Amino acid sequence: MKLYGIKNCDTVKKARKWLDERNIAYDFHDFKKDGLDSERLTQWEQAVGWETLLNRRGTTWRKLPDEVRDTIGAQSAHQIMLDNPSIIKRPVVEHDGSVSVGFKDDDWAQKFADA
Repeated sequence: MKLYGIKNCDTVKKARKWLDERNIAYDFHDFKKDGLDSERLTQWEQAVGWETLLNRRGTTWRKLPDEVRDTIGAQSAHQIMLDNPSIIKRPVVEHDGSVSVGFKDDDWAQKFADA
């Protein structure tokens, strides 16, 4: 299992704590500090869709110019996420060939019960 996110993100902290408490092994990749390549982002977009990855609730989204937010599409979203990894909804988890986004205790209990 590989967990992608930002070390100081509250949701990522909760997710890591949840995994640690259940002794579920994972590798953590801080995409703000360690970067994110276009190929990996494309894989995520194909798996879950760019709309799922794009966090429209955060401050990074709100700081974008109105014309960018109003005309966003798959290509522009891809570049925006590469340029501003903090706009990606977190955490992103790669596990058993699948990709999931976000953390909800109940969902994770079902998804990762056998991890």
